[in-house]
Amino acid sequence: MNTVQCVEVFRVPCSNPGDLRGVQALMDQGALQASQIVAVMGKTEGNGCVNDHTRDFAATSWCHFLATHLACSPAQVADRVALVMSGGTEGVLSPHFTVFARGWAPAPGHGQKRLVVGIAHTRDFHPEEIGRRAQIVATADATRAAMADAGISDEADVHFVQVKCPLLTADKVQAALARGQELVTHDAYESMGFSRGASALGVAVALGEVPLPSVEDSVVLSDWTLHSSHASASAGIELEHNVVIVLGEAAGAASPIRIGHTVMRDAVDSASVRRLLREHFDIDPDSPMLQQRLVNLLAKAEASPDGRVRGERHTMLNDSDINSTRHARAAVGAVLASVVGQTALYVSGGAEHQGPAGGGPVAALVRVETTGAAHD
Repeated sequence: MNTVQCVEVFRVPCSNPGDLRGVQALMDQGALQASQIVAVMGKTEGNGCVNDHTRDFAATSWCHFLATHLACSPAQVADRVALVMSGGTEGVLSPHFTVFARGWAPAPGHGQKRLVVGIAHTRDFHPEEIGRRAQIVATADATRAAMADAGISDEADVHFVQVKCPLLTADKVQAALARGQELVTHDAYESMGFSRGASALGVAVALGEVPLPSVEDSVVLSDWTLHSSHASASAGIELEHNVVIVLGEAAGAASPIRIGHTVMRDAVDSASVRRLLREHFDIDPDSPMLQQRLVNLLAKAEASPDGRVRGERHTMLNDSDINSTRHARAAVGAVLASVVGQTALYVSGGAEHQGPAGGGPVAALVRVETTGAAHD
């Protein structure tokens, strides 16, 4: 019998980065099986910067939690489940986990496109490779591998590619310098942008948005014309390699969920999100049906690098007290929450080469039927 992917998605609130009681409750109800969890995208309440250990805390908590259920080691969990924890829930954003469970079911016969998911990992990177072509090429290869894992052969069916990537710390910098290696930067916070940017360009290469010959070391955080309309990258201290999650659609998949994406041209571009809901999902953003069917929005946010939003000056890049990524998450989170009436949204800061400069990709996960609301 021909079987196809059947992906369920659960949006689970948490009271702290290690709070998995909501996940356990879903398991106790029989709604979720640990063996089917393939990816988790979390929003934690840290600062989202270099010293945000809530990401590591959340990922470690998930590894130990699933190790108990799967009778394996925490390290083995990290190998089989893509754990992407994004720090920062400024403003109205609410901490939560978005859990992707992948099973297999007989082909339903409808032939319509439904959600599929695939994951992959790169090798560990040397510090001198972060933010450079080596990271771009490795991420492109991993994106293609994740597409194959999802059963997607056409780039047009990819709607969102989430990458978790490493950053440079003082120890890594000193170790590399001791080996005679030069780094893209010696600043840990700045390295987050380089890592995100290179990772996004890797996705762009894999999806045919940017030709590989045009991506050299020098274009990262320099040539803003090069970007992906599908990539979302988040940097953290909790890993040394890239984790890639590909979310897309496949004809005939049995999932009760669809995914579509758009690109916000700037931080206040709510019109593009409203258009996505109307045109891709046939939902009026002002209809109560949206609350019944929306599972989550996945979005990138950044402070426009030219210092302006729609011609007016912004001060996000000049604030020495609060990092610009935190300003951007708060702003875009509020804009999106005002559109969909929900605050547990996955909004990640720092959109270097992820959408046009100052903007960023947005994907919506929406239930096909109105009989089931988002699990939260």
